[in-house]
Amino acid sequence: MPQMAPMGWFMLFSTFCLTLMIFVSLNYFIFIYKNNSKFSTKKENLYMNWKW
Repeated sequence: MPQMAPMGWFMLFSTFCLTLMIFVSLNYFIFIYKNNSKFSTKKENLYMNWKW
C-alpha cells in the first residue's frame, strides 16, 4: 500500500528524533552534574548520588 509508506517513514523519523533528543538531554544533564560536582561539597555529592 503506497499511501502507508509516508506515515511509516514519519513514525520512524519521529521515533529517531525522540531517541536523539533523550540521548542528548541525558548527556547534557550528566555534563552539568559533573561540572557542578567540582564546586559542591562532599555532602551534596553524596545526596546527588543517592538521588540518582
